[in-house]
Amino acid sequence: MKFKFLFSISLLLVMNSLSFGQKKAAAVDNELSKKEKEDGWVLLFDGKSLKGWHNYNSKNVGERWVVEDNALHLKVEGKSDENDREDLVSDDKFQDFELILEWKIAACGNSGVLYNVVENKKYDYTWETGLEYQLLDSTCHPDGKIMKHKSGDLFDLIASPRDASKPAGEWNKLKIKIKEGRVQHWLNGEKVVDFTIGNKKYEELIKNSKFKDLAEVYGLNTKGYLALQDHGDKVWFKNIKIRKVR
Repeated sequence: MKFKFLFSISLLLVMNSLSFGQKKAAAVDNELSKKEKEDGWVLLFDGKSLKGWHNYNSKNVGERWVVEDNALHLKVEGKSDENDREDLVSDDKFQDFELILEWKIAACGNSGVLYNVVENKKYDYTWETGLEYQLLDSTCHPDGKIMKHKSGDLFDLIASPRDASKPAGEWNKLKIKIKEGRVQHWLNGEKVVDFTIGNKKYEELIKNSKFKDLAEVYGLNTKGYLALQDHGDKVWFKNIKIRKVR
């Protein structure tokens, strides 16, 4: 009996030790693991500040973007005029990259992650030059009824085979991979969009979209800034990481 008792105690201690080790090894938000650092990942949001970001065509960041609960948050109350919005833009340009991040949207919300954005006073908005990975609560936002406007879509150009997003208020995982003009969108582990910038099919998509009047500049860059869209709705981002694709 004594042996069995001591064996049970030892087993319990081992299990507790393993459990503690698992908890200790759990991923921490807005930090890079040793493996991620070895694989070339760079952190674009430290979970504490807006360092590395600015508003479009500005050197500063307005009051609409805040850091809250270890997330980058667009904190807005009610709808705002488009002229009052403040897209958040990376300080650095990127080309041939893999971007991953987590996002969640408020009920009936709309936002987006834009890439290959041109920053120039000739343009008022990031969407005039950059391609958009759409973020949306399609259950109640009006765009949910429009093809090519749902989460994961290449906004107004290519529709995902299905809406793989989670309900409003839950975290989703985004991945955008670009290499030599080929672009892939991933949403919660599913590849939902795959296209190549600059080929004839792509040019036709633009000509038949809401961006047709911007065809000479829209979506033609293979290098540019990243942008988190202020569409007037609450949205959150965390674990924003990027690495060069070779």
